[in-house]
Amino acid sequence: MNKKNRDNLAYLLLTLAALFWSGNFVIGKTASFYEIPPFSLNFYRWLFVWIILFPFTFKEIYQNKKYILQNFSLFLVLGITGITIFNSVVYYSLYYTQVISGILMISTIPVMIILISSILRIEKTNSFQIIGVILSLVGVFCIITKTDLDLIKNLDFNKGDLSMTIAMFSWATYSALLKKKKYKLSQISLLQVIISFGFIFLVPIYFIENKIGNPLNFSLPFFLILTYAVLFPAIASYLFWIKGISIIGANRAGVFLHLMPIFGAILAMIIFKEKFMFYHVLGAIFILSGIMLSNRKKIND
Repeated sequence: MNKKNRDNLAYLLLTLAALFWSGNFVIGKTASFYEIPPFSLNFYRWLFVWIILFPFTFKEIYQNKKYILQNFSLFLVLGITGITIFNSVVYYSLYYTQVISGILMISTIPVMIILISSILRIEKTNSFQIIGVILSLVGVFCIITKTDLDLIKNLDFNKGDLSMTIAMFSWATYSALLKKKKYKLSQISLLQVIISFGFIFLVPIYFIENKIGNPLNFSLPFFLILTYAVLFPAIASYLFWIKGISIIGANRAGVFLHLMPIFGAILAMIIFKEKFMFYHVLGAIFILSGIMLSNRKKIND
């Protein structure tokens, strides 16, 4: 395969990865219509992903068990932030907020990674990145407050929007920690280890959720939603992303993440008849400006 065809393959795979990740917000919103408990959905999602990956990762994980135990605390934090919290809170948030609002807020993650990396002293920041973080946070504030002064005065915010900020910072922390060091494990085995640690905490949360009056109904909609969540955003997107990066590199591949708010907004408007409101536009302008400024160093380099 010549370079042009390889590049085109990478572009296709990375676009599909972004599309499938956007679709995760759509199925999260759909789950709310059928009253599928968010933590239960996340529990079964990662359970089946773990089962599917097990035959391909068991040998490598067993051979590196000493290394995994030596880095127990790091893998534990990665599991809690990336597996236990992130998708559970995203699914919960979509019970109360629009897909458009949620995916715009999540689109700030590349900039939030810079903030977390700076706080944890993983990477140094420059003035452009600091301004970029501020602009992106202003964009998130516009979405949370809907640019409504009465909401700000009364502190009457949508709890879905507020909880989405938890998901946003959780994934940013997860991503920043992933960048902190190089791992001896392959990408797929690393994912399996992180799932294993995160799943430990999903188990009690799953039983608590079912016990406090929000039991899971094993219906056809649940199985259809679960099938998408397992096969597409959890497995296909991840593998497509790895392959795309291997062809064109991480910096060029990162741009494709910015397709998510576009795909998400289009899907939300088609499927749920959501409207792109003024505060979405204002928030998107600030977020996009923040992303562009935070990447200024990369452009100059």
